[in-house]
Amino acid sequence: MSPTIHGHCLCGAVRIELSGPAQEVELCQCAMCRRWGGAFYAALRGEDFTIHGEEAITAYASSDWGERAFCSHCGSNIWWRFKPTGNRSFSAGLFDDAAHLAIEKEIFVDERADWCRVRGDHPQQTGAEVIAEAKAAGFSFD
Repeated sequence: MSPTIHGHCLCGAVRIELSGPAQEVELCQCAMCRRWGGAFYAALRGEDFTIHGEEAITAYASSDWGERAFCSHCGSNIWWRFKPTGNRSFSAGLFDDAAHLAIEKEIFVDERADWCRVRGDHPQQTGAEVIAEAKAAGFSFD
């Protein structure tokens, strides 16, 4: 993949340049992600990003520690942001270049729907394991 990839929402009002994109996607199977997008959330991170069309983005604080954003014109999911650090992951579906990436890991597998099981030999973590890992890194969820 190139050092910078370009993505956009369905209507094109929001465009993203993602520098140093990860070479794998992370799948979140939590109930909130499933409700947000209808299935798991395929997250793509990068080293840096530029957003064009920010005026078309609506952000929603889905929890004390997470924010979700979408295009207010077409409804495309844009990002999930971890509030304690400000780190964002972007919806992998925004980027054509991400279509052939492998799965890094699945998280919150204990919450996934039976019809949303993904094949492959990749790491899987329960919600408790994800939260414990974040707490060990110094993050508080209280």
